[in-house]
Amino acid sequence: MPNTHMSLPRLDDAKAQAKRLRTQLQADGTAISHSKSLELIASQFGYRDWNTFHAAAGNQSESEFALGEKVSGKYLGHVFTGTVISLETINGQGWKRIGIDFDTPMDVVTFDSFSSFRKRIHGTIGPDGHTKEKTSDGQPHLQLNI
Repeated sequence: MPNTHMSLPRLDDAKAQAKRLRTQLQADGTAISHSKSLELIASQFGYRDWNTFHAAAGNQSESEFALGEKVSGKYLGHVFTGTVISLETINGQGWKRIGIDFDTPMDVVTFDSFSSFRKRIHGTIGPDGHTKEKTSDGQPHLQLNI
C-alpha cells in the first residue's frame, strides 16, 4: 500500500535516485538492471511497480515541494527564503504540513521593546501554498511563492 503521508519525489529525482542506487550496488559487487533499480525505488515508496509509482508521481501538481528544496514567501508578513526540512501530506486535497529552515533568522514581533527570532517554523499549507490561519490584518500566517 502506498505511503500517503510521504511526499513523492519528482520523476527526474526518482530516476536519478535509481541510477545512484544501481551504481552503488554495482560498486559493491551486485549488478542489477536499470529497470530493477526503478522497481526498487517504487517499492521504497510503497508501490508495487515502477509504472504505478510513475503514474502517482507524474500526477502531482507543479506546486509540489520537495525536501531540501529552496522556497521563498512571507511568514507573519516578513519576506523570507529558506529550505524545506520536513514535508507530510495531510489529505488527498493538497494540504501539507511543511517545515522550513529560514536562511536568516527573523524577528516575528512588531513591538520595539520585544523581540522573538525564529529560524525554523512549521505550518499547514493548502494547494495554494497558504495557511488557513490569518494574522489580525487578514493575511495568511505563511504564504509560499509557488
